[in-house]
Amino acid sequence: MPRLIIALLLLGACAQAPVRQGYRLANAPIYSSAVLETARLEGRWVQVAVYQPPTAARCPAPRLTLEPQPEGGLALSGQLCAPDLQNVKTMLRPTGPGRFVASRPIAAGLDGPWWVLWVDTDYRTVLIGSPDGKFGFVLNRTEALPDDRRRAVLELLDWNGYDPEGLRFLTPGRGSP
Repeated sequence: MPRLIIALLLLGACAQAPVRQGYRLANAPIYSSAVLETARLEGRWVQVAVYQPPTAARCPAPRLTLEPQPEGGLALSGQLCAPDLQNVKTMLRPTGPGRFVASRPIAAGLDGPWWVLWVDTDYRTVLIGSPDGKFGFVLNRTEALPDDRRRAVLELLDWNGYDPEGLRFLTPGRGSP
């Protein structure tokens, strides 16, 4: 009996820990919003949360403007915390439902695919990430991210393989309006 217990303990010790790639599990499924209406993203946004290293300087809540383009893309301009404050101006070309890629380099850490992982039904909060786990952030129409949408963001990050504990909120949460 003791040999069986020792064998089981050794077998358990051999199990591999999940492998992280950037801020998400390397082999976790990830989904983009298949029903995204790009035109509804038009306007001013506030970045209210971001994945960034713990040593990164704290960013203020940067502002960003999204302008839908006729071919389904988005013109993006303003500032993003990624992980440091960056001025950005580029065009995001569509590559699939809820999926985009920048037409030119944006900023360190923001290269690669941009996937809209979730948007609330009224287009007040948008969760954006990348399949390679290099970045993830949350845009909101105002600085005050209501608690219900904050919880939804954390649940959807977990669902898509991201570590919800690693997300840094740049603005305080508020009760739902």
